[in-house]
Amino acid sequence: MGMGIVGLLMIALLMLGFPFVITLLAPLLAYFGVNMPNMNLQVVVQQLIRGFSPASLVAVPMFILAANIMTSGKAATRLVEMIRVFVGHIPGGLAITTNASCTLFGAVSGSTQATVSAIGGTMRPMLLKAGYSSSFTLGLIINASDIALLIPPSIGFIVYGVVTSTSIGKLFLAGIGPGIMIFILFSIFVFFYSKTKKIAIMEKATTKERIQALKDGYLVLGFPFIVVGGIYAGIFSPTEAAAAGVAYALLLEAAIYRTLTWEKMVKAILDAGIVTGVVFILVGAGQVFSWTISFLRIPQAIMPGIIGTDPTQLQLIITVVIAYFVACMFVDPIVAIYVLSPIFQPYVEMTGIDPVFLGTLIVLQAAIGSATPPFGCDIFTAQLIFRRPYLEVIRKTPPFVLILILSTALIIMFPQIALFIPNAAGF
Repeated sequence: MGMGIVGLLMIALLMLGFPFVITLLAPLLAYFGVNMPNMNLQVVVQQLIRGFSPASLVAVPMFILAANIMTSGKAATRLVEMIRVFVGHIPGGLAITTNASCTLFGAVSGSTQATVSAIGGTMRPMLLKAGYSSSFTLGLIINASDIALLIPPSIGFIVYGVVTSTSIGKLFLAGIGPGIMIFILFSIFVFFYSKTKKIAIMEKATTKERIQALKDGYLVLGFPFIVVGGIYAGIFSPTEAAAAGVAYALLLEAAIYRTLTWEKMVKAILDAGIVTGVVFILVGAGQVFSWTISFLRIPQAIMPGIIGTDPTQLQLIITVVIAYFVACMFVDPIVAIYVLSPIFQPYVEMTGIDPVFLGTLIVLQAAIGSATPPFGCDIFTAQLIFRRPYLEVIRKTPPFVLILILSTALIIMFPQIALFIPNAAGF
């Protein structure tokens, strides 16, 4: 039984709808049983546990819990309204509000799926009422939510930092520039799209309404200030920033907004536990798969044929981008990061590519893959939340994907888009 058959089994299980951890591990166990019958399977268990053992991963459940607490209250609604009163009256104002809300809520959740749920649930009825098609609203929401994976705190950056031993704080700061750039490009697109489609604009908010919206929503922005500002100033490590984020979310929703009941708090904790369990199982399974291909020396056998023995930086960057872009269309981004990063790591070190710069590109590809057919996770999240068919969800995604590909090219051509802020911060 060769690794080619293992790959076919994985595809078959994926198409049949098996949970992804089964898709990943079952073919590997079958391979061990046929080709390595004397292998001690305790090694597999050890690698599974090793995957989620790094202390830095403690930040993941805390950021998830903070996002759940904020989502259970009125934070998302207040954030949306605060942005809408300033841009709702211009062409594409509601769509721009969606982009901005996803960008800022990404600084709370660090998760594309949480952003789809929180912002999409608020904005989709408003977008439909304004005259946008259902497919366009879905394409906008799932792609604008991609920005959440770049804006700190990003779960993608945490996982990449753990796998490659790269500074998570520096990665957080590196995601800000690309995230803002994508927000601007998306906003330009929806501005002209809305003018072309003659989408109705909202009445301009009064000064009184804007002041009230600011009073209601400005405290939500304290979350990114605590996380990014605390790391930037050297007050917090990323893990400590996650703990501070949970404390701030509790203060905001329980003491100030008074929307957090005991029932909501218990639900937020249980939901965080479930999501964390899923994430850590995927992380562990990814570690097993990564260890297996390393143990079988598969990278040494295939990589020279793909990029040669002495690749240039540009060759390697393009190869990495394509590999992650394709992989994340089929598998969970966390697994793709765990499996592919060790394969490319020796070549990254050999060519001297800045791992923070490359990490930004990799997490961007993970974000693109989250909303790209056939198996982007945000597509299925939108299907579940909005109860819409698969083809309707993906119909209007191509323009946004093209913008994200353009963003990738711009970052490759101008690395300072990603590196300016962490370099300025002296990291």
